[in-house]
Amino acid sequence: MSLALPVTAEAEEKPTCETGFICPIVTVPGDPGGGTEGGDAGGGGGDTGGGNSRYTCTYTLGDPQPGDDSALWGPGGRKPGVSMYIQDCLDNATGMHDIKNIFTDAPPGGGGPVIDPATVARHAVDKMRLRPPAIGITPKPGGTGVVGMPVYMWTETGPETYGPNVASASVGPVSVTATARVSKIVWSMGDGKTVTCTTAGTPYKPEYGKKSSPDCGHHYDKPSSTTGSGTYHVTATSTWSIDWQVTGGAQGGQLTEIRTSAVDINVAEVQVLN
Repeated sequence: MSLALPVTAEAEEKPTCETGFICPIVTVPGDPGGGTEGGDAGGGGGDTGGGNSRYTCTYTLGDPQPGDDSALWGPGGRKPGVSMYIQDCLDNATGMHDIKNIFTDAPPGGGGPVIDPATVARHAVDKMRLRPPAIGITPKPGGTGVVGMPVYMWTETGPETYGPNVASASVGPVSVTATARVSKIVWSMGDGKTVTCTTAGTPYKPEYGKKSSPDCGHHYDKPSSTTGSGTYHVTATSTWSIDWQVTGGAQGGQLTEIRTSAVDINVAEVQVLN
């Protein structure tokens, strides 16, 4: 979950979630409270919340914070112990939002920030290198296959191409470990057909002869010369299923990433001589 700031002249001049800040979400009903220095409006509590339940204020903690000499901190730069939050106060009666940067030496609302573990999980995933399938196929690109002969499809296996791929990340006190594995590869064979494989596939060996692939294969019934390009454009799309778990806690969830690679192959008909 992230906070989307409306486009205003003031917001455009300041860092937002979309321009580089990690934004764990803190939701506090009523008075923002706790501020010692407040953005453009003065005191960090401001007059938006005012202790009135008519308002619901949401805060995002800037992470990373602006540099110590950033103009956002005002004259003299950052003061010891002060942090920047983005305050979004919703007027429940009118539906209007008042959004500003506030600077406080205590968590807004009088409590510690509640960091969304799913946000931390996304940062763990960002540390991973999840590659598309490293395609293996018969016939090989540059070679020529034969109509009706078995086509084998596979991918090289490893942490970056098939998993498991493991990474961890922390924001404040919340640490998350994420584990990514390919759950399926969908092969689009270029002839209008698709093949879904739930394994990495079996690499072809000459001793297999005319046997079909045991887990990830195809047969062409027309030569590739019947296509506009003269080749079959084969794409392989991996679905990475990513399980994440909060360290020392029961909370967890799942994310998904998609990666695609492609090759072109030639398939010909057997010419029979009389």
